[in-house]
Amino acid sequence: MAAVVREMLNTYPADLGGVDREALARCIEECMACAQSCTACTDACLSEDKVGELVKCIRTNWDCADICTTTAAVLSRHTGYDANITRAILQACATVCKACGDECAGHSGMEHCQICADRCRRCEQACNELLAKLG
Repeated sequence: MAAVVREMLNTYPADLGGVDREALARCIEECMACAQSCTACTDACLSEDKVGELVKCIRTNWDCADICTTTAAVLSRHTGYDANITRAILQACATVCKACGDECAGHSGMEHCQICADRCRRCEQACNELLAKLG
């Protein structure tokens, strides 16, 4: 996936307005990886014996997957770029990734939650790094 993201960014015919392409590519990649991880973690939680105790985790994973997918899509569109929208969605994505990472990290006995927590942390960091570079 990383090669595709970078390949598409490199073929964009217009100027990206000084946006750090590497930080942008990393953020798109991390958002997509986090969305997949959260989707798989949701499914794994639904397969656990005590699924009733995982309602908050399942809900947070769903929210995180949806917001990460949307963030990756918005970051992939550059024509008519609006920095305010980009900042807002990056902030929302970082917030939900932190919440989901915290929730999943609380389920130490579930390996799928630990993997998901790690992906959420990586995505949160990528969003915050891109935000800092946008100014």
